[in-house]
Amino acid sequence: MVAITEFQKIGVGLVGFGLFFLLFGVLLYFDSVLLAFGNILFLAGLILIIGVRRTSHFFFQRHKLRGSVFFLGGVSLVLCKWPIIGMLVESYGFVLLFRSFFPTALGFVLSAVNIPFLNASSTGGCDESHMYDS
Repeated sequence: MVAITEFQKIGVGLVGFGLFFLLFGVLLYFDSVLLAFGNILFLAGLILIIGVRRTSHFFFQRHKLRGSVFFLGGVSLVLCKWPIIGMLVESYGFVLLFRSFFPTALGFVLSAVNIPFLNASSTGGCDESHMYDS
């Protein structure tokens, strides 16, 4: 079992608060202060969880450079008080950075949650005769 250090525990908390402030900033009509605070907390938490070297290696890989530029550019636009454009650019960069992770996450969610229609559509066929049996 992997031991979690105190810095990683703090990092998880920072990432959680960062996501909370990002969500809250979007819900309050793109409040630039909340979005900037959420971005700073998210990035600081990520650095504490995986370390400075791994974080810089993740963001500056050759095949992820375009996503990193959009993501960090969006963060800087939010910090410059252009929240809507910044969040759009940041979201596009996030999708580019994590697009290889999305199928894995979707497979995990579909295996963890037993929703018959989603499970049937993800396997390719939908047998309606057994779908409504009780």
